[in-house]
This record gives sequence, structure tokens and C-alpha cells, in this order.
Amino acid sequence: MPSFDTVIEPDLVELRNAVEQANKEIGTRFDFKGSSSQVELADRSAKDRELTLFGDSDFQLQQVRDVLLTRLAKRSVDVRFLDFSAKPEKLGGDKLKLAVPVKSGIDAETAKKVQTTLKASKLKVQGAIQGDSVRVTGAKRDDLQAAMALLRKELADMPLSFNNFRA
Repeated sequence: MPSFDTVIEPDLVELRNAVEQANKEIGTRFDFKGSSSQVELADRSAKDRELTLFGDSDFQLQQVRDVLLTRLAKRSVDVRFLDFSAKPEKLGGDKLKLAVPVKSGIDAETAKKVQTTLKASKLKVQGAIQGDSVRVTGAKRDDLQAAMALLRKELADMPLSFNNFRA
């Protein structure tokens, strides 16, 4: 029976390259001379990744964020993987730190949204939650492709990707 997996997975190689390019640009820009501004990527585990932005002031932290977003866009990394909702922390001196989690894997709430969207669509497909992904199965490939288009449209705020397409 044809199926595919719905997942949230950032391209880690491109993410790392974007961070390195942002740090290189921060190091060469005149407005960052003599500051401790930088971006770090921390890989604690396969599911727990975090970007940390450092700056000497709120304005510099915003500039670091803008440089990072520009580099991510140039490397075709979806910025919806990043969650900028946290507030900056004060470090020693006048330094600021902003922790930005990188989304990876579908949480239970999003998986339920995917399932309810598929059920409400009246397409002949079924969704099954399997850990960090949702397996969608159907009788025809056309139904699966319609389900992909529907999920992209209905859950536009999520950076969904589809893999393991089996016909």
C-alpha cells in the first residue's frame, strides 16, 4: 500500500554552513569590531539542537539575528525551524545571550493536527503517529499527493517535509 512519512527535519549541513557564514560576516563587519557578537550551534542530541546568539546590546543582538536570517535564506534553510520567542538573557558585563531552539521532529500536538486535517479532508488516506513522524497511507498515489498538497496548505506555519514515499 502506498505511503509516505510527514516529518520536521532541518538540513543540518546547510544550517551549520549558514552559522559559519554568519560568524564570518560578523567578524569582518565594521559595526561589530571589538564586540563579542557571534552565533553558536549546539548539538546536544539528535532532537535537541539550539542556536545561541551573543551580542553586546539589544541592537547588536538584533543585527546578529538579521545577519543569521539572511545567511539562512541564502542557503535555502527554512526560518520556520527556528523559534525566536525567547527573551534575551543578561550575561556578565553588558553582554546578552539569546537561545533559539531548532525544531526537529513532530510533537504530539502537531501530529494530532496532521491527523485531524487528513480526516476532515475526506481523502481516502489515513495518518498514523509513529514517534517523531506521521505515516500517511492510502490506496492511490494521487490521493497521497493530494494529501501532501493539503498538509502544505493547511499547516503553512509548520516546516513540514515528506520522505519515504513508497508506491
